[in-house]
Amino acid sequence: MGNDLFEAEERKVLSLLELNRVVKGAVRSAFSGACWVQAETSDVRTNASSGHCYLEFIEKHPANGQLVAKARGAIWAGTFRTLKACFEQATGQVFTSGLKVLVKVTAEYHELYGFSLTVLDIDPTYTLGDMVRKRMEIIRRLEEEGVFTLNKELPFPVLPQRIAMVTSPTAAGYEDFLNQLTNNKAGYPFYTKLFPAVMQGERTEASLVAALDGIYGHRDCFDAVVIIRGGGSASDLSCFDSYPLAANCAQFPLPVITGIGHERDDSVLDMVAHTRMKTPTAVAEFLIGRMDSAAGEVTGLQSTVCLKSADYLAVQKNFLLSTGSRLPSAVANRLERSRSGLQGLTGRLPAVASTLLSEHAAAVESLFARLRSGSLAFAAENNRRLQLSEQFIRMASPDYILRRGYSLTLKDGGIVKLAADVQTGDVLTTRFADGKVRSTVI
Repeated sequence: MGNDLFEAEERKVLSLLELNRVVKGAVRSAFSGACWVQAETSDVRTNASSGHCYLEFIEKHPANGQLVAKARGAIWAGTFRTLKACFEQATGQVFTSGLKVLVKVTAEYHELYGFSLTVLDIDPTYTLGDMVRKRMEIIRRLEEEGVFTLNKELPFPVLPQRIAMVTSPTAAGYEDFLNQLTNNKAGYPFYTKLFPAVMQGERTEASLVAALDGIYGHRDCFDAVVIIRGGGSASDLSCFDSYPLAANCAQFPLPVITGIGHERDDSVLDMVAHTRMKTPTAVAEFLIGRMDSAAGEVTGLQSTVCLKSADYLAVQKNFLLSTGSRLPSAVANRLERSRSGLQGLTGRLPAVASTLLSEHAAAVESLFARLRSGSLAFAAENNRRLQLSEQFIRMASPDYILRRGYSLTLKDGGIVKLAADVQTGDVLTTRFADGKVRSTVI
């Protein structure tokens, strides 16, 4: 205990304020001027009343994405207005969280608020390079997966009339698109269905994917999908350079047409879509143009059919006229040939008739001779059969049997065939060839 008291007397003890002032001095000595720092923006927010921008600068491990460094930052209102406008004009990207930036800062340490960085300048070319790198990585991944051109390879409908629209219902471009489409000069009917989505800000990607999922559930009801955006800032385009959104669009089973309303560059969404137009009204004109093309083809086919029909009718008319002009002479020639044929037949008719009569007379004579011979043979055969039948009947008669020495015993007028049929006292009559005898059974 005594040693501890002694050591406490020898220690140099600082208050927290004194320590922070030492750190502040060290930081000021180490960073006497401004320096350029590479970092990623996080938690970017603007104070509505003062106009100051407060954010955090972070750095992640390149291999595992773990946070390895963090510092508070501030951009004072006057500087922020200038830097924000220049940055967004140069990059086409809203100054927000998640950006890789190269900023010129001064490092400060405050006794109460701790370490912080004050932004003096920003190099947009660094962020542009990082954005291009990310876009190229997305494109390379889509190409490696073999889906980059899938939507472009889909056949476009001949009559794209059933349209699924993805946009914000409050966007000016939505109204422009509908007005252009429904009031087309040709009066083509279009059937549209809105699938609402957020078209700018951090929720854009998830909202667009959800809208496409909704369309997919009713894909048989539509001919094409239109993604349009109007009235938004040209700097808020990074949400369309998204792998999930691009992959979903590239593999969508219906042709996707984009009209996001910017001319600076194509977004990845534009690159994978079937057709890219500049504005919502341009998309409407494209659809009307496809209908015009189909109508033109139908008109052309109609003209071709009319011309072919007219040519065919003309050929048939000429054929009928030619046939009609040849018909009298052809009929006369035919009648003349028929008359000559009849005259020839008339001359040959007596000889032919005589020949036929002779042939039929000979046939009748032959038939008569066969009939007479057959009749005699038939009569002789029947006579023989009658004689045999007569002889059989005569031999089967009772008189014939009696003459052969047999007798017949009768009882009550009936022939007695069995001894059991005779009882004692019965009166029997026995017939012989020369008479009959009555007897009584004893």
